[in-house]
Amino acid sequence: MKKLNVAKKDTCMACKACEIACSEAFYKEFNEDYSCIHIGVAKDGETPKPTVCVQCGKCAKNCPEGAITQNAKGVYTIDKKKCVGCGKCVEVCPFHVIVKSEAKEYASKCIACGICVKACPMGVLEIKEA
Repeated sequence: MKKLNVAKKDTCMACKACEIACSEAFYKEFNEDYSCIHIGVAKDGETPKPTVCVQCGKCAKNCPEGAITQNAKGVYTIDKKKCVGCGKCVEVCPFHVIVKSEAKEYASKCIACGICVKACPMGVLEIKEA
């Protein structure tokens, strides 16, 4: 299985380079609401906390159109032609990393492409093959 992993969470500086890279790749603009990775804050109120898609499949199980399927590498992807933009996947994602822009007819989710990994100056993220 291929997935995005937070390898060094303690070194995250909350620079948001990963969010910028992701939203620009999918939406051609920086908007942290359009990023499929989020940098939040831990319970202490200060420590940056990266949140990524763990490829759990809840989105696929709840998609009424069958637009989300798991590929051979274990990554859940959204078929833009089948997605009707209902937002069910956004609602059920336990990590809140599936996004739906008003400007797009379909939702977006992490496909473990590695763009955010390359953008992170601290090496916090990695693509993991399990």
